[in-house]
Order: sequence, then C-alpha cells, then structure tokens
Amino acid sequence: MDWIAIIQIVLSVILIVLILMQRSDAGVGSAFGSDDGGLKRTRRGAERAIFLFTIIVAIAFVVLSVVSLLK
Repeated sequence: MDWIAIIQIVLSVILIVLILMQRSDAGVGSAFGSDDGGLKRTRRGAERAIFLFTIIVAIAFVVLSVVSLLK
C-alpha cells in the first residue's frame, strides 16, 4: 500500500474523531429557522484548540488528496 493512502486513512479517522468531539448546540429547531435568542457563543480553551486542530487536519487531508491525484 502506498504511504499517501495510509496517511489519508489515518487523517480521515482523526478528522472523524475531531468532528464528533465538537459540541453542537444546533438542534432540529435551528435547521428550520428558529431563533436561539440572539446569543453569540465564542470558543475558548480546549474547544478552540479542537476546532483549530480540526481545520488543520482537514486542510492536510485536502492537500494530500490533491497530491495523490497528481501522482
């Protein structure tokens, strides 16, 4: 197996875990346009670190996918 494919599999598993770890306050009501009272919530601490790490892993996955297509 190619090393790019192995890294893609590992990154995809990490990405799935990171996405599932993120907290979601959006319920079914927000999908249909209900208002949450106008509250804005900012990410802090571990939640922000997980969010940023998710973005980094997603970018790495996309770059690696493009590299594997060009190979």
